[in-house]
Amino acid sequence: MGVRGAAAWAMAGQYLGFAVQFASSVVISRLFLSPADLGLFSIAMAFALIIAVIQDFGMARHIAALPTLDRADLARCGSVSLLFAVALASAIALAAIPAGRLYHLPGLTPIMVIIAASYLFSPLAVMPLAVMSRTMGFHGHFMVNLGGALVTAAVAVALAALGWGALSLAWATLAGAIARGVIAQMLRPTLPWPLRFDGIGPILGSGSRLSLITVVGALGARMPDMVVGRFLPLRAVGLFSRGVGLSDQFRMLIAGAIGQVFFPAFARIRDRGEPLGPAYLRVVAGYTAVLWPGMAGLALAAQPLVRLLYGPAWAGTAPVLAMVALLEIVLCALPLHLDLPVLMGRTGRLVVRNVIDTVASVVLLAAGCRWGLTGAAASRLVYAVVWVLLYARLMDDVVRFDRRALAAVYGKSLIATLAALAPLAAVYALWRAPDAVDAPVLALATVLGGLGWLGALHATRHPAFADILALLGHLRGLARLRPAQHPAH
Repeated sequence: MGVRGAAAWAMAGQYLGFAVQFASSVVISRLFLSPADLGLFSIAMAFALIIAVIQDFGMARHIAALPTLDRADLARCGSVSLLFAVALASAIALAAIPAGRLYHLPGLTPIMVIIAASYLFSPLAVMPLAVMSRTMGFHGHFMVNLGGALVTAAVAVALAALGWGALSLAWATLAGAIARGVIAQMLRPTLPWPLRFDGIGPILGSGSRLSLITVVGALGARMPDMVVGRFLPLRAVGLFSRGVGLSDQFRMLIAGAIGQVFFPAFARIRDRGEPLGPAYLRVVAGYTAVLWPGMAGLALAAQPLVRLLYGPAWAGTAPVLAMVALLEIVLCALPLHLDLPVLMGRTGRLVVRNVIDTVASVVLLAAGCRWGLTGAAASRLVYAVVWVLLYARLMDDVVRFDRRALAAVYGKSLIATLAALAPLAAVYALWRAPDAVDAPVLALATVLGGLGWLGALHATRHPAFADILALLGHLRGLARLRPAQHPAH
């Protein structure tokens, strides 16, 4: 399967999965769960994810980078994956009681134990998905991710309706992990049995390097909920988590699925001995052309969007959502900042920057909490400046992109972004204030903004315009795609 076809499958799964997850989150938040319930679950999940950030031990990237792949390699990788899953599940379960005592929240303990059980099923999905990524078989990712999302949403809504509170989200996490594992094994059976630990030195070496990067990066991504939980009330944690989560959902909806296609694609370019610069500029063009208008629009529409989706009880989420969405605009300006340095052997320099990145994120957030929830959200904008200073030079050294061409891409994406924002900005300036915008007006402004965005891409001859049209064509013809099955080697 080609890159565009793979991206089409990945995006289709991402869109449908987002729709399911988004709809369930709206139903649960409006009808069943309070910000405090979400805050409790968010702290528990943050603890678990920090412990379990190396759940696949870099297996997907390791398998994608191997020149050849045979049954012995699969057996070794599967065995290592299972070993780490058991260790991580045990560590999360053992940390459950201390975590509850640390936050003086006894409800954390059972939630963490249930989440721990979900990691026992992760190897069932990790290996099949890694092999399918290597062969660009993203039609399998589509079915695994969508199936898992449907089961997770169904369990979460059903249990929340029965009054299970934050526990409903924990049980939904476990059910989703089981569903993903079962579907993945049905599509690409790779059970890690019999266990095989001979010759796992290269796997452990590669996994250690990749996992170190993952651990440091995950600390920066997962600790915000824990930091906010230490300095602000549980309700504030829920509002902060909802804002960050909604921003992440929209980012994944817009472009998140495509990112998983690029690592094996750039590995092929590297193996052919070709420069990465031209291909990287196309990636930057695609990301900024789509994500900049999307996230800027999310920031501008934060107040009416939160009010219409979640109701007045979640109004405090709006400023968090706006500032985190603006942070995402900065982060997507240099995409693949973790993948390409790893691919090109710059792991050491990347780890140093990851450590500084994580420390800066946590320190700035803790300082911002002194001014409450708004201060915590505002700290994300200061962190964005630090992030650019850390990674711009590294990506230039790794990719060797044409700086003038990169600046031209940024300029055209900025014009498209302003065109997309113009209708809603005009509504605010000439017609209605943000707290008075209703759903029809917001929808109309969004449609007009989308048309203005497409017009600006065409008028500026944006390099992503043709790729966007071609990708839309692939999505329309997705039902006719018949990807060939590839062997594992």
